[in-house]
Amino acid sequence: MSKRRLPAARLGDYMAAEGQGSSRRTGREEEIPMHRLSINSRASHESAGMSSTFSIDTPLMAATEDLDEAAASRVNMPPLDLDAQGSSGRRGKARTEPLNPQDNAFKKSRYPANVVSNNKYNIITFLPLVLFEQFKFFFNLYFLLVALSQFVPQLRIGYLFTYVGPLVFVLAVTMAKEWHDDHARRKRDSEANSQRYTRLTADGCESIASSKIRVGDFVLIEKNQRVPADMVLLRTTETSGACFVRTDQLDGETDWKLRIAVPPTQKLGDNLDLFSLHGSVYADAPHKDIYDFVGNLTIDSGLGGGAAEAVTVPLGAENTLWANTTLASGSAVGYVVYTGRDTRAAMNTGHAKTKVGILDSEVNRLSKILFVVTLGLSLAMVALDGFKAVWYVTLFRFLILFSSIIPISLRVNLDMGKSFYSMGIERDKEIAGSVVRNSMIPEELGRIEYCLTDKTGTLTRNEMELKRVHMGVMAYTLETSDEVTRHLRTNLRDRVGTAADGGGELAAAAADGDDAGKQPALARGHGKARRDMPQRVFDMVESLALCHNVTPAEESGEASGTHDARAGVAVAKPMAYQASSPDEVAIVKWTEHVGVVLAERTLTTMTLRLDALMPAALGGVGTAPLLAYDILQVFPFTSESKRMGIVVRSRLTGEIHFIQKGADAVMARIVEYNDWLDEECGNMARDGLRTLVVGRKRLTRQAYARFEDAYARAKVAVVGRADAMRQAVAEHLESDLELLGLTGVEDRLQDHVRATLELLGNAGVRVWMLTGDKVETATCVAVSARLVRRGQLVHVVAGLRTAHEVNAALETLRTLSDCCVVIDGDSLQVALDFFRDEFVAVAAALPAVVCCRCSPTQKADIVRLLQRHTRARVLAVGDGGNDVSMIQAADVGVGLVGREGKQASLAADFSVLQFSYLGRLLLWHGRNSYKRSAKLAQFVIHRGLIISIMQVVFSALFYFAPIALFQGMLLVGYTTVYTMAPVFSLVLDRDVSEDIAMLYPELYAELTKGRALSFKTFFMWLLISIYQGGALMMIAVWLFDTEFIHVVSIAFTGLVLNELLMVALEIRTWHRWMIWSILGSLAIYIASIWVLPAYFDVSFIVTPAFVWKTLVITAVSSVPLYIIKLIRRIYAPPAYAKLT
Repeated sequence: MSKRRLPAARLGDYMAAEGQGSSRRTGREEEIPMHRLSINSRASHESAGMSSTFSIDTPLMAATEDLDEAAASRVNMPPLDLDAQGSSGRRGKARTEPLNPQDNAFKKSRYPANVVSNNKYNIITFLPLVLFEQFKFFFNLYFLLVALSQFVPQLRIGYLFTYVGPLVFVLAVTMAKEWHDDHARRKRDSEANSQRYTRLTADGCESIASSKIRVGDFVLIEKNQRVPADMVLLRTTETSGACFVRTDQLDGETDWKLRIAVPPTQKLGDNLDLFSLHGSVYADAPHKDIYDFVGNLTIDSGLGGGAAEAVTVPLGAENTLWANTTLASGSAVGYVVYTGRDTRAAMNTGHAKTKVGILDSEVNRLSKILFVVTLGLSLAMVALDGFKAVWYVTLFRFLILFSSIIPISLRVNLDMGKSFYSMGIERDKEIAGSVVRNSMIPEELGRIEYCLTDKTGTLTRNEMELKRVHMGVMAYTLETSDEVTRHLRTNLRDRVGTAADGGGELAAAAADGDDAGKQPALARGHGKARRDMPQRVFDMVESLALCHNVTPAEESGEASGTHDARAGVAVAKPMAYQASSPDEVAIVKWTEHVGVVLAERTLTTMTLRLDALMPAALGGVGTAPLLAYDILQVFPFTSESKRMGIVVRSRLTGEIHFIQKGADAVMARIVEYNDWLDEECGNMARDGLRTLVVGRKRLTRQAYARFEDAYARAKVAVVGRADAMRQAVAEHLESDLELLGLTGVEDRLQDHVRATLELLGNAGVRVWMLTGDKVETATCVAVSARLVRRGQLVHVVAGLRTAHEVNAALETLRTLSDCCVVIDGDSLQVALDFFRDEFVAVAAALPAVVCCRCSPTQKADIVRLLQRHTRARVLAVGDGGNDVSMIQAADVGVGLVGREGKQASLAADFSVLQFSYLGRLLLWHGRNSYKRSAKLAQFVIHRGLIISIMQVVFSALFYFAPIALFQGMLLVGYTTVYTMAPVFSLVLDRDVSEDIAMLYPELYAELTKGRALSFKTFFMWLLISIYQGGALMMIAVWLFDTEFIHVVSIAFTGLVLNELLMVALEIRTWHRWMIWSILGSLAIYIASIWVLPAYFDVSFIVTPAFVWKTLVITAVSSVPLYIIKLIRRIYAPPAYAKLT
């Protein structure tokens, strides 16, 4: 049989599988418990398509051995093939670089710079991209052609500046805004790239900016510091070479992950000894998969100890520190292998794109209709004239003459309005600290139909807290924890006497070893004979303090002088805890709070400190007795088993206990019969608490020996090893456990999350939660945050692997209209691969969806899929680097300034400090931005249409001649000084008050239908413009037929007065600046009559006949509209009018 060399890290797993406790887990998640520590790292094995869980007895495995194919297959791990191509998303080439930076002869510039880049442009692409983004709209392209036509003498009408000036101004304003936004992004990127890090050199340490880090550098990372690049872990401050990292900014998971330093480098005496090594580091090509890494570290010389042969150590994902993760314990030294865009974080982040609001698209669509109207009118003029002479030149002149139908000032007004809305958001004290990073899409906030949110750091604070402990006849909360301490003190003092004597008795018993005849009273009563409340409380607290994978560390950092196991006492000091799950930390902190402290833990032992027996317990001063335990077996939590168990032996009494905690659905069949568990689990679940059932079983030495023998046989089975091991545990341990109690842990929500989600739900916004966390965790948070409403069904879709299973699940979902579906990442991927459209069609109709175990790429894919299928506007909100792709893909991206960094905030369109700000951002600012822009756009279109209709009537009355009715300063002044201020003052209007908008979120649902700017409203304004333009021109000609030479000044005066009255007609809530703008514009027009004598005959205008006839013209054009509006408000008022 052929043999292949199995990597050392895999060999350690194999040896553990041949040794003690392993349990298999499904899906992509791989947890490698380090006997007493928890390694939670994922690995995607491409050839095997599975992952497994193993237990290992030693923290590090350095040696390699030859194993045949059969041995490798027994651990479900294929032999490593370094030449195999990796997962999707792989780009670039594999690399082999010198280990020692002093040996680096290669050019580091061939690898990307280690920079964060969220900007959209550079100095070369700015002008072409901005112009492309502007002229891809028909609106701007039309005006470009009109402006260029004025350079042809035969087509020129009026002044060249009249057509070229506005276009240049619009482009200049747009470029200035884009430059300002992109400069702000570049400035924020520069701040992130200038963060300081320590680089090791042969001469010592030097502080460098993050952007200066290169492949091959040795970088020192301190506790709570963000990892700046993808690195191989070489050394940690822990002697075992282990360290914990937080990955919530990369994959959204709250669990801490354990990483292992490379054994040969960890054994070095000092960090600077790394420079005595000579060798190379191989790393596979950069790719997206954050759970997979293939590499080798080869040391040719420098290890010492007379080693003559080169040492090669295989590297896996457990030996890496990815960029955007945070070191949670100690300090570490890493070797940089990927930088910049080659890092896993960057490859899972999409590129920034230029977002275009739906209102801009609607305006662009209307401009095409207006062009058809313009072309139709021009053809009509030429046709009515009989297509005389060079009719096509006349046609083009009419097109230019009627070009005001598509007003260039529309873009100016809309862009200025966007800036005004953005300024209002940033100045709103109710959402202080909010920043608008993309000022081009504030109207989008008023059209949101789907909100996709991250969980960790967005909805929750990722701060777990044990809120309730229930023990059948009594329940305890944080407020009543002093009662738990009193029961503990009573139970212990009844048996020990005084706290001072207790330490001596414990010490004496410890010296006597396992002599059961000399057991102190403290150790007795663990059976069922005595079950008073103090004893029940102690059993529960003791079990919670033992059944976990938590590692303690003193907050002072001192490692000695506080414990004396031989004496059985310890000095009470504050403790810090490290674990892969924040739930377990919360439970251990609670036991510390009530007086039983996890004082020390090694791979094989655990020590509890009884602070409840301190002489000065209230002051927290003095020494406390200790209880020591041997750890015999650990059965780690897996997504498949949904429970965690441990077998411990008390060094004091020799008693052996199997303690287990897990989900109520699993534990209900393992614990003894009871009549309260189901009811209390339901109560806690309704309160949004994550429940764990705790049970215990006392084992005789003979019973444990039988289990150990059966378990050992199962671990060496060649076929069905994992099943045999589970069967051994179930048969010998998991039966008739004594039910000790039930715990309820709360993942603390951000402020006002429940109220905000309820507000969004009432507003018709469907909320989806996309998280990298476990199904159970996400479900509890969804219930706690009221994403799942009371009485609503929670339907879980998990563990599906085939298309047939997914199809069956979809059929079930089609029958459930009012439910929240919870789906895990693997099932989601199968659904997207085989039933993409069907899944989205079903899920989009549900009130709430929770997607668990989502990768950053999956989050972005869901956003794009939802956009494509529903054609609805999608908002994405998150706080971490793993949310950037989702935020950039969404129509509106909202980033929260998270505790772990500002990656999401920097890449977002809007940055806020709290999730609760989202309600006001949408319901108030979104409403105002959309309604105001819709009204502003239609009014500006009306302003251009009415003057064009007057031009049509004028040309028709005067032999279809392409002669301008209003020229020069009249045409320029009409859209600027005479009407611009009153029209733009519409951005101050509001249809409802702030209180009404927030009190009745149902009003927001009307906005998503797009009725404020639609074909219906457009054609209404078109008819109004035709009526008013025709009335103004025809009545002016009819009334002043004897003074026809003044028809221009007559018609223009009526036009300006009509527009000012129309602005007043459209205003619903008056503002002082509206009044001043109307009066000021009227005063400017009256003054211009004397300033522009070429256009006005002052002696004629001051006559009474001119005044009363002009008033008649204005009344005929505007008064009917006031009457129609009054009738509509009485008989068909809008929904919001009923609330005011």
